[in-house]
Amino acid sequence: MTYLRDAISARVGEFIQLRRDIHQHPELAFEEHRTADLVASKLESWGYAVHRGLGGTGVVGTLKRGSSARRLGLRADMDALPIQEATGVDWASSTPGLMHACGHDGHTAMLLAAAKTIASDATFDGTLNLIFQPAEEGGGGAVRMMADGLFEHYPCDAVFAMHNMPGVPQGHFVFRDGAAMASSDYVTIRVHGTGGHGAMPHRAADPLVAAASIVMALQTIVARNVDPLHTAVVTVGAMHAGQANNVIPALATLELSVRALDADVRRLLEQRIKALVAAQAESFGVTAEVDWRPGYCVLVNSVEETNFARDVALSLVGAEHVTLHGPALTGSEDFAFMLEKIPGSYLLIGNGDGDSAGACMVHNPGYDFNDDNIATGAAYWVALVERYLSV
Repeated sequence: MTYLRDAISARVGEFIQLRRDIHQHPELAFEEHRTADLVASKLESWGYAVHRGLGGTGVVGTLKRGSSARRLGLRADMDALPIQEATGVDWASSTPGLMHACGHDGHTAMLLAAAKTIASDATFDGTLNLIFQPAEEGGGGAVRMMADGLFEHYPCDAVFAMHNMPGVPQGHFVFRDGAAMASSDYVTIRVHGTGGHGAMPHRAADPLVAAASIVMALQTIVARNVDPLHTAVVTVGAMHAGQANNVIPALATLELSVRALDADVRRLLEQRIKALVAAQAESFGVTAEVDWRPGYCVLVNSVEETNFARDVALSLVGAEHVTLHGPALTGSEDFAFMLEKIPGSYLLIGNGDGDSAGACMVHNPGYDFNDDNIATGAAYWVALVERYLSV
């Protein structure tokens, strides 16, 4: 299918400029008004029926051909991050403190490039739903779109999404069936003690010492409670207590990120964290409360759809540019909620490796999406549509 990539490469310039325009104007979760306007206007100009406002700022473009009842969904995310950009590129963010540090500008451009080619050149029989989602970065935009009736209004037999991956050669595809990305839960632990003078600790109940012990004890959950053949992460990312060296504070607060690649392990982590915190607090003569906030669920790729997605990549770029079963990732992705409802697969496309600019990790001030992926990614989407909705 090199002809397909070559054909899209020859006319991809407008989508490189479009990607860079989106990059210059980043928008946070549920604030993607300008990006949604751009996406909707492009889709409408190519003949798609467009529905705006699902999930707040989400956009769905639908194209139906023939008489087949087959229905396919492709999803791209649109939101940016609250990070100050440090790339120095000409198309750097024009908004202080915001940048596209995860490549959602590129994901949107890839799917739009595919959308134009599909509308003008592709042959298929069925219904194609292009889903442009807001608020992937912790906002749960997928859940909001589904709550607004995404799959009731636009039913899909399968749904697919693609994300760039720094550290992997540009244009190289990575697949994995089963659990592919971790759940992500957010935990705040508040340890309440009795404040006092630092010179008289016996007249206080020190929550800071208890919190420090809790931090160390939490590490034993993964080491001693989780099956060594399973994956779990318990990270204490913040600890806040006190303001002066001679004052014992009355409160210490811990902020945790908790991740797992299995639903049972996820439940175990919650149980053990709550039990351990209570026991540790009691042992120090203080009290503690655990505020557990469920985040994203485990992302599980269905076997049949992942096999299908692999075959498309093998035909498009050849076996040397495809990893058939890559490692699971402990990052999280809210496309997981769509996969709980609809079978499908979440795949990766390499952003660059070695010393290339594309190797800079996402969520980094120096990150930028590799524009060479727009043609490759768009060609992949076109090939997948033509095969899944084959005449």
